[in-house]
Formats: sequence, structure tokens, C-alpha cells
Amino acid sequence: MMRASRKPLAPVEQADPAPSGGSLVPAHVAIIMDGNGRWASARGLPRIAGHREGARAVRRTVEAAIEQGVGWLTIYAFSSENWRRPAGEVLDLTGLLRQYLKSELAELRANGVRLRVIGEPDRFGADLTADLREAVRSTASNTRLNLTVALSYGARAEIAAAARSLALSVREGHLAPSDIDEEAVARCLFTDGMPDPDLLIRTSGEQRLSNFLLWQTAYAEFVFQDVLWPDYGATHLATALAEYARRERRFGARPA
Repeated sequence: MMRASRKPLAPVEQADPAPSGGSLVPAHVAIIMDGNGRWASARGLPRIAGHREGARAVRRTVEAAIEQGVGWLTIYAFSSENWRRPAGEVLDLTGLLRQYLKSELAELRANGVRLRVIGEPDRFGADLTADLREAVRSTASNTRLNLTVALSYGARAEIAAAARSLALSVREGHLAPSDIDEEAVARCLFTDGMPDPDLLIRTSGEQRLSNFLLWQTAYAEFVFQDVLWPDYGATHLATALAEYARRERRFGARPA
């Protein structure tokens, strides 16, 4: 099991939040990719067909994020709740992930994409975990886009693991209870060293977080788009970014 306090592969300094406006592009976009199953069902296809088309949408979105100047992109690929799905579908998703790594890794390297994984990827087994680690290692020097894939990820479990890590530090005398503040908690999350998302997008028309980055999206702007994930592409991302640019981010402060 991955420790909640694991250090990121690409640490960056967290910039002070600033109001958005004009053509400002969010530094960090997070996406809940929803609708693969419904896309397949509407076409009379098996669910794996929707997941395969969803993988193509990931490629289009990564390319569009690079073109738009987004520095960080985090995608919700497999939640901790997804393990409750039928065993056959989980097996199909695992195989698709392995196939994606083999087919897209060279493209990620060529496009300057640095891959990072958060969650509990060890649950997918030793072979796939090794493939993931190799993909992370082989893209470690890339700087054009930081692509974070959430695998076997659940935000409540992440926060609980952070609490356990802090409690252990207190018990061992490394930390005083009075020293536990928001920064201390953030350092124990999977996303330690990453900027918080500025924009969270969810596709398929659903309007909920589904246990995704609950801590990190405290001040994110939300955009819900009525498009199934397999149909997602550059135009949809541009629409979400334009909506973000129209909003005024106050972070709890009164308007000037």
C-alpha cells in the first residue's frame, strides 16, 4: 500500500492564489472522466468499448492541455470504489491500462509529459505496478506537462491515511499536536508538492465529486459539461477553460 506521505516525483513551489480573469489559463486542471459506460450502452457495445474510446479521449485531452498551456493535468482513472465493479470489468480495465502504457509511453516522452501516479496502484498487482514505476521513471525529466493519474484513489482514504501518519509522528515525538495545521496535513497527502487544482471538470452532466481530491479542490472552480467522456476533445477543454477565465476567484475575500 502506498504511504500517504510519499513525496511527489516533480515537486514544484505552490504559487500564491490570484484572481482569474481575462485569458488566464489554470495552472492545474483536474478531470473526473465520466460516461464511458453510457457511451457504450447507447451504441449497444460492451462497456470495455467505452473504456477504450475513453483512453483515446485521454490522449486528445493531454494534447489539448499542452496546446492551451496547462502545466498540470490530473485525471481520475480508477477510484477505490471501482473495485466493487464486476471482476471481468476490472480485469478489462487493468488490461487497458497496461496497453495504454505500452502504446502511449513513447508519445508522452516525445511530448515532454511527466507522468505521476497517486492512489494505491500496488493493488493492481506486481506486474502492472512495475510497468507504472518504469513509466514514471522514464518520464521523470520531462517538464512540458505534469500528467497525474489517480489509480485506486479515494480522497477520504487519503485524508484518513494522512491523519494516521500525523498521529504516528505525534506518538513518536516528532511532532507536537499544536503543530498540526493545514500545511502539515497537505504534506501527508498523495499530492504533496503539487499545486492544488484551479479548475475541476466533470463530464457526462453529473454534478458531484465522487470522492476525488476533496481536500485539494477546496477553492477550485467547478465546470460540469454535458458530454460523455469518450466524446471529449480539444473543443470541450477550450470551453471549460474559457468558463474558468470568466470567473473571479476570491478565496473567501471580499471583492475590491
